[in-house]
Amino acid sequence: MSMPRAVVKAVSTKRQRRAVGRGRWLTGATVVMALTASGMWPLGAQQDVRPTFRIGTTTVSVDVVVRDESGAIVRGLTEADFTILEDGRAQKIDTFTFQEITDRPRPPLETSVLAGVEERLREEVQRVAGAATTTATANAEPPAPELSGRRLVVLLFDVSSMQPEEVQRAVDSAMKYAQESMAEADLVAVVTIGTTLNVLTDFTSEREEIAAALQSLAYSDGTAVPPVAIATAATDEAEAESATEAVADEGFDTFNNDVRLRALKTLADTLAPIEQKKAILYFSAGMARTGEDNQVELRAAINSAIRGNVAIYPVDSRGLEAVVPGGDARRASGRGVALFSGQNVARQFQQLTASQGTLTTLAADTGGRAFTDVNDFGEAFKRVQRDLSAYYLIGYSSTNPAKDGRYRRIQVRVNRRNARVEARNGYYAERDFANTNRRDREAQLEEQLTAAVSSTDVPMIVGTGVFRQTPDRFHVPIAVAIPGSAVPVPPDSTKITIDVRGVIRDEQGRSVGRLRETIEVPAGGGATLAGKQVLYQSDVMLPPGRFSVKVVVRENFSGAIGSFEAPILVPQMRDGMKVSSVVLSTQLQPAPANRSGNPLVRDGQQLLPNLTRVVNRAQSIYFYYEVYDPALVEQMADLRTSLAFYRGDVKVFETPLVERNVVDEAQRRAVVFQFQVPANQFTPGTYTCQVNIIDAVANRIAFPRLSFMVRGM
Repeated sequence: MSMPRAVVKAVSTKRQRRAVGRGRWLTGATVVMALTASGMWPLGAQQDVRPTFRIGTTTVSVDVVVRDESGAIVRGLTEADFTILEDGRAQKIDTFTFQEITDRPRPPLETSVLAGVEERLREEVQRVAGAATTTATANAEPPAPELSGRRLVVLLFDVSSMQPEEVQRAVDSAMKYAQESMAEADLVAVVTIGTTLNVLTDFTSEREEIAAALQSLAYSDGTAVPPVAIATAATDEAEAESATEAVADEGFDTFNNDVRLRALKTLADTLAPIEQKKAILYFSAGMARTGEDNQVELRAAINSAIRGNVAIYPVDSRGLEAVVPGGDARRASGRGVALFSGQNVARQFQQLTASQGTLTTLAADTGGRAFTDVNDFGEAFKRVQRDLSAYYLIGYSSTNPAKDGRYRRIQVRVNRRNARVEARNGYYAERDFANTNRRDREAQLEEQLTAAVSSTDVPMIVGTGVFRQTPDRFHVPIAVAIPGSAVPVPPDSTKITIDVRGVIRDEQGRSVGRLRETIEVPAGGGATLAGKQVLYQSDVMLPPGRFSVKVVVRENFSGAIGSFEAPILVPQMRDGMKVSSVVLSTQLQPAPANRSGNPLVRDGQQLLPNLTRVVNRAQSIYFYYEVYDPALVEQMADLRTSLAFYRGDVKVFETPLVERNVVDEAQRRAVVFQFQVPANQFTPGTYTCQVNIIDAVANRIAFPRLSFMVRGM
């Protein structure tokens, strides 16, 4: 049966890509923008979905310490004495205060500040690893306001990087500070990083409580924290010559650094609601990888610290290290000419410097100071107390509104002679969707695809069907429809792009096929694509069984995402009447050249499924279905079929009976039926179409049904 020409012309653009998954395959995909009336989409999605533009400024807070030639704090400065430059451009100061903490007696702190911080880090690590997480700790209560006027100091011990003697050295210095130098205004928390984040004590001013927490870390008193060996400064030439061992060490080091940096980020985010300067004294034996090898995690940790007014003061617990030519007793001596030429010693110095590079970066970019190559850590505690005692807190609104995620360099100048200014060097701007890079966009889609609860900001519908190809293989078309009104169009844009990602899974949750497409749709010159519909089509070959398909789409102007998940039941078709899915359509278009084998393509025309099942009275409705393995008498079948339309329990229309006695496709043993029914036969309302199929030879019947809605002009 030949197909009539489409009443509504379609504009089609396509980019085809093949996807393979566990022995299954997806065939070519087609993308169309159906030029249908606005009634094509359900009422809830008809109205324009316009992008929301928020007008505002980016407020940046900078804590500044000003010292004179002797190192004393310069007080009495006013807003007029400061000049703030961002990327060389002067900024207008909006807020200006002088914060000074006096060491007068204070009541004990009763508020828990770090509650749930371990769970937050654990969830972050699981999220990055792709594991399912909960959000139970995401809505933790912010710290209480009575923390103002206090010094908040976190003693953070990186036990995953330190040797036992290094931990003991750091603990001894912290114990001395708590017993001798801790002021009345100081609130101290003791935290460790091992395989996870562990809060030994929340912020407290009780010296006994702090001492007890530190005592649990002391190796001289039997700590339970296991030491983790790391690479020393000595060069192991055999390791450098072994590619396999180098790759293994690289993965181990990168993982450890990521966890440490995420821990710093989590602590900074937890402290951010407290509107004052905070400090983290970070005791570490260095990071074996350089800062350049961990830029993503490093930037995230630094930016969280900057935005949370948290200064990081790293302390290299190894103290003053001597580089021993050939390596110390913990490593085998180097071999070869490098031992005598000086190359080995030079490499050892490079490794030592690299292990301290990230510590130095953390300090410089957050307004703290790194303490390396020193054996007396007392100066670190004194510096923290001094920096948090008196400082100017300056806020300004950045004149650069671009949310490009780029680094903004800050310069603070004071119009006082011989004044020395201590402030952070800059910050990373926020980044909106338009400025995200390709890798982040892909990660966002994959995260939505695997999440149990995905975003539904873009309304969409996914429809599937089942058409037999062989007794154990079925052609399953997958169609995705998006209302044009949900896709904002940039001004003066000629086209827009939409990302489509999907996965087909079996009953065990294993992936058997994937969808991956970036489609381009003509913008049409309007503010939106209202009154139109974007349709994406692909297909997959599946065996009998139960499957599911999940599709995530993202329009690439505002970055809004929609998702849809639907079951796919591929029947065995062993007994009884064997009937395919019934496809309802209101539009045909010329078929692409590579769509052979698709049952919805016949005589050069492609049937476009109407997933909403909403039609206008001016359209024609097409019904397509197939019957397999009809009973034969003398190589002749006797199939009879018609369509009956009901409104409620009342039959309002029925097509003439069609009889077929010839199998259309011998290889698939399929008899194909297609009906064209003018929608003006119906008054506006909801109808049920019953497909009547009779196999007179086998005395079998089938009555598949589907509902649709007819709307007026």
